[in-house]
Amino acid sequence: MEEARFADQVAIVTGGADGIGKAIVRRLAEEGARVTIFDVSVANAEATAGELAESGLRVGVEIVDIADEDAVRSGIESVTDQHGKLDIMVNCAAIVGPTATKITEVTTAEFDLETAINLRGTFLMTKFALLAMEKNDYGRILNFASIAGKEGNAGMSPYSATKAGVIGLVKSAGKEYAETGITVNAVAPAVIRTPMVEGVHPDQVKYMTDKIPMKRCGTLDEIAALSCWVVSPEASFCTAFTFDLTGGRAVY
Repeated sequence: MEEARFADQVAIVTGGADGIGKAIVRRLAEEGARVTIFDVSVANAEATAGELAESGLRVGVEIVDIADEDAVRSGIESVTDQHGKLDIMVNCAAIVGPTATKITEVTTAEFDLETAINLRGTFLMTKFALLAMEKNDYGRILNFASIAGKEGNAGMSPYSATKAGVIGLVKSAGKEYAETGITVNAVAPAVIRTPMVEGVHPDQVKYMTDKIPMKRCGTLDEIAALSCWVVSPEASFCTAFTFDLTGGRAVY
């Protein structure tokens, strides 16, 4: 029998308790990785771990607010103390923030909260994952951007701005580590049907879906498939890049 693609690899997935993160956690675990979920919701994280256990998949749980530097540092240290290394970090945790809202109606508090989670959180998870991966000169980091970060979604200025920031951070960090065994990439999906999207204003979802030439949302299976290839040993010549999953919407 062929060895599982991620056998003996150690992975962290932020926002792993539901949506895109949960789909990636499942696929990594099914393919042999020892996965730890980072999430802010104790109930959701434990429910997901229990659900996966029923399928014979054992995953760990750390309650981590990725906007909190101490929480990120200690969470990653906990994983490396337990498993001895870190091979994969997938950062899915994010908030959508205001939707169908003009920039003039967005409060500074809303903008600051979104920046803290979506951008500072990406910076912190990338920084401390790199520090852990440097010890073995191997690693795969995948941060979640969005097509909104490339094109800008009207009515979602904070989200669009923070996801553009993620793309810039990945370009920079990927180049910094290009001569090592560590890659840093991003994926920029169009709208994916997830619980987070269910909470978005219907007019906003229609606006986003209408822009997709395939005229549908992406699926969790599709995004898990792409994500797990990017963090596999096979993707060894890809770094500082943002992969599209947009049903034809992306133009660059």
